[in-house]
Amino acid sequence: MSVQEGHARMCACARSRRSTGLGTGGRGWVVNRKWTFGALVAVGDAGPRVSRVGDRCRWVCRLSTPPFEFSKTGVPVSHRTDRAGVEDTVFTLFVPKLKVKHLEKMTHWFHRNPLKATAPVSFNYYGVVTGPAASKICSLLYYLFLSHISDLRSSRARLLELFTDLSCNPEMMKNAADSYFSLLQGFINSLDESTQESKLRYIQNFKWTDTLQGQVPSAQQDAVFELISMGFNVALWYTKYASRLAGKENITEDEAKEVHRSLKIAAGIFKHLKESHIPKLITPAEKGRDLEARLIEAYIIQCQAEAQEVTIARAIELKHAPGLIAALAYETANFYQKADHALSSLEPAYSAKWRKYLHLKMCFYTAYAYCYHGQTLLASDKCGEAIRSLQEAEK
Repeated sequence: MSVQEGHARMCACARSRRSTGLGTGGRGWVVNRKWTFGALVAVGDAGPRVSRVGDRCRWVCRLSTPPFEFSKTGVPVSHRTDRAGVEDTVFTLFVPKLKVKHLEKMTHWFHRNPLKATAPVSFNYYGVVTGPAASKICSLLYYLFLSHISDLRSSRARLLELFTDLSCNPEMMKNAADSYFSLLQGFINSLDESTQESKLRYIQNFKWTDTLQGQVPSAQQDAVFELISMGFNVALWYTKYASRLAGKENITEDEAKEVHRSLKIAAGIFKHLKESHIPKLITPAEKGRDLEARLIEAYIIQCQAEAQEVTIARAIELKHAPGLIAALAYETANFYQKADHALSSLEPAYSAKWRKYLHLKMCFYTAYAYCYHGQTLLASDKCGEAIRSLQEAEK
């Protein structure tokens, strides 16, 4: 047998044992029977063991033919004879590390529902009351608050404009949202800072469409409904901004942090609306609409899961322990499963696409968890359990 033939057979043997995706060796595995009568095992102080990813390991191959040299191919070789007088060949193999960079990029794809649309609001209240004396009072109040109403109208138009402006950044969005919501508070809270609500709360009608049910609008004559709907759109904008950044070809570390921060802000806004403002509505949210508890909860959990995706990608890049990455991936998969469950009772015609996205991400991160858990088991010399974990990841 020539050196080239021997080396070719050894490479073929190595390729034949890649069923785990992590190495080329194992305890008690029989290699090419034509030229061996034993097994391919690792040699070390601890006895036979499985190769760790990235390690250099010495292997013993008991040959039925006289040992051949591999030195000409660049693989170091030594010989020894066991008690039975059978000479062995000891050589070195290198197991390459797994490449997961493409998986990191693939997971940074986010599904987004459309923004809510709204009807124009004039905030014109002249002539609401009748009678000569009442008209004089109303006119006086109207002119006193003319500047306030003008600012309210322009700040609302500005905020709506920024929702579709690709040049808008989080600082611009925050300033515009703070400006409008601070003025809108005059229609919700009493001017004397008491616990009573403002007399202007129910004076204006507001119309907003739904993110799932298309152009069918919901209308309420309540300033709190306007606050919730506009705040909902602000949260959606932060999720869309994060998605736009994450979809770039070469995302920097600062941009990754910005993605994480934006998703956290969106989750906080959704949670604040759910806990503090939606319960104040006089008219309860309709089933299947944006302001219903199931949908708000799904949005919150999705933002948390997507923010954790950034954490996982960062942990992989910094080569953190596989056990830590597996735990984060498992928790992320549970987030997506929980969000999918929140939408399970909705009409499939409205939620099918969204649920498919959530289920797909759940499968991604379940596979991630099994893969990195398999690496943890492999590092502990638990070959069978590692193989089983990787087989589960393939499903």
